[in-house]
Order: sequence, then C-alpha cells, then structure tokens
Amino acid sequence: MRPVQFAFEETQLDTIADVEGRIAVFVPSEGNLDQGARRINRLTRGAIEKLREQKGADIAAGTHIALAFPAGLKAEAVDVVVLPRRCSVEDARKAGAALGKARNGSELTVLAGTHPKAAQIAFGIAMRDYGFADHKTAEAKDDARAVCMMVSKPDDVEAAAAPLLAVAEGTFFTRDLVNEPANVLATTEFADRLVALKDLGVEVEVLNEAALKDLGMGALLSVGEGSESPSKVVVMQWNGGEKDAAPLALVGKGVVFDTGGISLKPAAGMEDMTMDMGGAGVVAGAMKALALRKAKANVVGLVGLVENMPSGRATRPGDVVTSMKGDTIEVINTDAEGRLVLCDVMHYAQDRFKPAGMIDLATLTGAIIIGLGHDNAGVFSNDDTLCNAFLKAAGAEGEGAWRMPLGSGYAKQLKSRIADVKNVGGRPAGSITAAEFLQRFVQDGTPWIHLDIAGVASVKSETALAPAGATGWGVSALSRLVADHFEE
Repeated sequence: MRPVQFAFEETQLDTIADVEGRIAVFVPSEGNLDQGARRINRLTRGAIEKLREQKGADIAAGTHIALAFPAGLKAEAVDVVVLPRRCSVEDARKAGAALGKARNGSELTVLAGTHPKAAQIAFGIAMRDYGFADHKTAEAKDDARAVCMMVSKPDDVEAAAAPLLAVAEGTFFTRDLVNEPANVLATTEFADRLVALKDLGVEVEVLNEAALKDLGMGALLSVGEGSESPSKVVVMQWNGGEKDAAPLALVGKGVVFDTGGISLKPAAGMEDMTMDMGGAGVVAGAMKALALRKAKANVVGLVGLVENMPSGRATRPGDVVTSMKGDTIEVINTDAEGRLVLCDVMHYAQDRFKPAGMIDLATLTGAIIIGLGHDNAGVFSNDDTLCNAFLKAAGAEGEGAWRMPLGSGYAKQLKSRIADVKNVGGRPAGSITAAEFLQRFVQDGTPWIHLDIAGVASVKSETALAPAGATGWGVSALSRLVADHFEE
C-alpha cells in the first residue's frame, strides 16, 4: 500500500464553501483562531467557537472532533483538531494521525495556513492512513488517496515534507511485508519484492543456497533444512555517499514463518509467527526510505530469508552446526533460530563490507516482551557513541527504545560441553544471552547495536501512528540516525 498523495496548495479561503469531502482545521484550546478556522467558523455560523466553549480550555493537544454535515459547507464533515501554533513535533504528528484515521477514504482538505509544523502534520496523516486489506474479498470502498494541504508557502512545506513522506512510504513497505501471510510471502517472493528496489537505484543481489553453502553459512542454512522454501540472503546497497566511505550495515532476521522447528511452538498464537521476518522488513523499509529521499550516505542492508519448519530433514536439538565464522554451535533449541540466521549474515556483512557500524534487527526473543512490553525495543551495544546516537534518533522519532546490559557473566550461560557455544543459555536473562550470542560474531573494532524488536514489530492495538498489526517500528529511527550521523 502506498501512502496518500499530497497536493500542497496556497490557501484559497474563497473556495472553502464549495470543497467536497472533509475539511480539517486546527484550533488552540483558547485564544485567537487562524484565518482558515475563522472562515469555517463564519460559514458554519459560529460552530467552531461554540465547540471550544463546550469543551473548555483544558482540552488536550491532538484532540479530534468531527462536525458531520456542517451547515454552510458542501463538505461532508469538518474535522476540528486542537493544536496550538507552538506545539511539539509529537503533538503535530498526533494531530495529523487523528486526521489520517478519520479520513476513511474521503478526500481531505487541510487548512494548515501558516502553521510551522505543517510538514509534520502531513507526516502524521500519511503514517496513520494505512490499512492492510489485500486479502479481503468484500467490495472495497472507493478511496480518494488524496490530501490537499492548503498552506501559505506551499513550496516550502512541500520541500520540508518530502523526506518525511519518503520515510512514510518506506514504513508502509515494512508494514505490508510484516502483515503479509507466509503462504504469500515465502522466501522467494520476499526476495523478489526486494529486487524491485532496483527501480529506485538500490543495488540488489540475491545469494541462493548454493552460494550460501560455498560461503560456509552452515548456521543459517540449518534453520531452513526442514522447509521446502529455499533459504536466501539478499544484499541491498545504497551508495549515496562518498565512493570510498565505509557503509553503515543493517542486518535483518527474515524468518518468513517460525513453527519452532522440531522444538515446536504451542499451537495457540502460532499464526502470529508470520511476523518473525520483522527485522528484515524494517531493513527493507529503511533501504526504500533512504533511496526515496536520496540519502547522501552509503548504507548496505542484508537480510537472511529462511523458513523454520519441522520435517525429516530438519535440524534436531543436540545437532552441531558450523557458522561462517568457523565457530561450532550446539543447537539446544531449534526455536532459537533467529540468532543462527543473524550470526552468519553479520559475519558476511563485516567480512565483505568492513562497515563503519553495524545494526541488526530481529524479533528475537519473547523474553524482551516480558522485560519491556510493547512500548520499547531492547537495545544492546558494544559502542556507547553509536548506541547513544540511535537512542537519540529513536527518541526524536517517538519510537520507544531502551538500552539493556551485556556482560561476560551472561555469556557464560552459553558454554557448551561439545561445541564452541550453545544457541541458548536457559530462561534467565533470555534476551541478554541472545545478544551475547550475537556479540560473539562481532569483529573487534566494529561498532554494533542489536535491536530486539519482538515487542514492537507487530501489536494487537493501535499506536499513535499506526493501526493494530505491523507498526513499521524502526524505519523512522534508522533514517534519522543516517541523516544525523552518516550523511555528508
């Protein structure tokens, strides 16, 4: 699904009475109305002022009230959103999100006038105006997919909104991938959708199983042994920076469906494991956003695409596999498969690209949900500078992230009697021992962050900028990190 398309036009108050669809205005809880709100107030015989008097001065920023079939207008509704001129980016986005949610397929004209956060309002509209209905057979409602932003300086607002709307489109790409059922988005289809990024200038390479065997990716390949879907690694390069500048590497876990393998998951809730490729989905969306906004940085995205299924060929608990690095791994639990995928792709990323930094993303552990719930991703890092930069970017974008500890005491839980390392360390500190496993495959001198996004990739209830389901968490934060610290 693509975000709504925006037209940025100079405010024309004399045409407002004849505008069809929905009209949105922003009003402070008290004080003077802007020109657009004053015109709507006059045309509706004081409805805006009466509404403010009724609701009182303490109404919260971002509050949305719809006036259906307003007298004096052809519009089907006026959307009144409480928002002062001096508001935070977060409040502006929430105000836009309220409009995106309310639009419901209708054309929308937004009277943003001289509001200094008009571009952020547009971003909020775009991000919340999302729905995944690809597999619904009911007759679809006509959707205008059009929003007119009436502002005093349309060229300036359009320029400010352009990179934000690129991030929204990348986020939609992630949401679509994560929401897609596994019988549609198997490994080959996933790879094909990433190959399509070539149209945006991304260099895309797909490594098949034969290539992965030649590289020695025994850990990754062991996860897909029980599946009919071939395992793949997709490499996406965006070269927008200086030719010889080392890239930032983004590595994503792409388990298109996770049964747990021989260590079979309980049946209840297994249908949610279509989202176990969430890390790869975020990497894909981030790469699309960077390409759309033509980021002046070098970034490489690598995703390991596998399916974890039980069969006569599947890896068993107790098996020993050999990673690309050469370390042997005793597989204690085949449901701890994501780290086996990531460790080989991380080693390959460092070996081939010598990155300036590396960030891996994965729906890795249920333990992180127990620790942080659904409001924050777990952040693990060996480098304070890179970690703090990411946390700042995530905070600025309103994407919850919380740093978690690492330490040799946790790594001791992974000692194996028969191999170099076990793939699990028991129930205590499960998300931390998973991160410690991955840190084993980080080369000396490589700044690294591990993001456990199990709690934030897909949620059961709506968030500020997304409906229930896939959130696209991480695309905004990664784009901001690149803009702030890796672009020229």
